[in-house]
Amino acid sequence: GRIVCLRPIRPEDEPELYDLLARTSAADRRFRFFASVNTISKQAMNRFTHIDYDREMAFIACTKTDSGRHETLGVIRTIADDSGHEAEFAIIIRSDIKNQGLGHALMGKAIRYCGERGILRLMGQVMADNKRMLDFARKEGFQATMNLEEKVYDITLDLRL
Repeated sequence: GRIVCLRPIRPEDEPELYDLLARTSAADRRFRFFASVNTISKQAMNRFTHIDYDREMAFIACTKTDSGRHETLGVIRTIADDSGHEAEFAIIIRSDIKNQGLGHALMGKAIRYCGERGILRLMGQVMADNKRMLDFARKEGFQATMNLEEKVYDITLDLRL
């Protein structure tokens, strides 16, 4: 029932990203960063909010609270390879608002953006125990293949289809 804006990330979004991580479960942070993460260093957060628009894009889903404060609900990031034909993505949604369609909206935005940039394939990795993300990816049309060496699923979406 709230209005959500999907837009490119900006440096001034940094405080809200810390709040997003604080409102995300330890399991969800582990699934996103592939490690137990309680906080992000200032240097890393700076890197997340100051992006290289030639190769990467990050979209945030944001809204205003009843008190008028800005809050970030989720982020999707894509980083293209040197050829510009493939891009890797990562996504995180605040744990308390999952299953409301926000992940699908962010993914759709990233897919459209990558397609417009001429990227042919979108890829990601999913931890084997992240069943929710595997189901989400399959619903979005990704193909999943178990990577036994890294003990993760490699997921790919052909954007030419």
